[in-house]
Amino acid sequence: MDQKRIVVFLGPSLALNDARKILDADYYPPVARGDVEALLNDLPDIIAIIDGVFHHKPAVSHREILRALKSEVTVIGGSSMGALRATELDYAGMIGIGKVYQSYRDGKIESDDDVAIVFDPVTHELLSEALVSMSYNFQMAEKRGIITHNDIEMLYETAKNIYYPQRNYLRVLNESGLEKDKIKKLEAFLDVEGIDIKAEDAKKVLKYIKDLVQG
Repeated sequence: MDQKRIVVFLGPSLALNDARKILDADYYPPVARGDVEALLNDLPDIIAIIDGVFHHKPAVSHREILRALKSEVTVIGGSSMGALRATELDYAGMIGIGKVYQSYRDGKIESDDDVAIVFDPVTHELLSEALVSMSYNFQMAEKRGIITHNDIEMLYETAKNIYYPQRNYLRVLNESGLEKDKIKKLEAFLDVEGIDIKAEDAKKVLKYIKDLVQG
C-alpha cells in the first residue's frame, strides 16, 4: 500500500504529542489564508483542518479549500475552524467530523465566536475557554441535576457577553449570578468530569483519517 501524504493543521485544540500518538502525519500550525493554496503545488492526499486563525490574520478561504477538493484531495474538518468550514463546504465534498461540526450543521451554533479562543503562539497553551465546550459541560451538569435549564441559559448568556479572549469558567461563574452552593457543585463537576469538546473532536478527526488510510 502506498504511503499517503497527510497534512493536519493543528493548534490549541489538541497537544501535538497526543495527536502524534493517534496519527502519523505532517502537522502544521493553525491554518490561515493561503496555507491550503500553498499545498496545491505539491498535492497531499489528505488535508485535515482542525485549528485555524480567526481574527488576527485572514481565515482560510472557501476558494482554496474548493480548489483542493477539485484537485481530488480529501479534505476533512472538525473541532474548530475545520468544523466551521466543513459545515459551509460539505455540499462540495468536504468531510465534517464530530460534535462541533454537527452543532454548526444543525444550526445549534452559528458564530465562529463559539469556538474562538486565544492561545500562546509559542506553546499553543489555551488562555481562554471555548464557548462550545462550556455549553456542552453545562448541559452535562444539568443532566446530573447540578443546575437547571434556566441556570444554563443564564450561564450561556453571561459567557456569550464576555469577549472571547477573556472568557473562562471562573469569570463566567462569578458574573452569572448563580447561587454560591451551585457554583461550588458546578466547579467540582467541571474539575472532575469537564470535557474539552474541541479536543475530543480533534481526536475523532485523526482517528477517522487513521481508519481511512488503513482501509
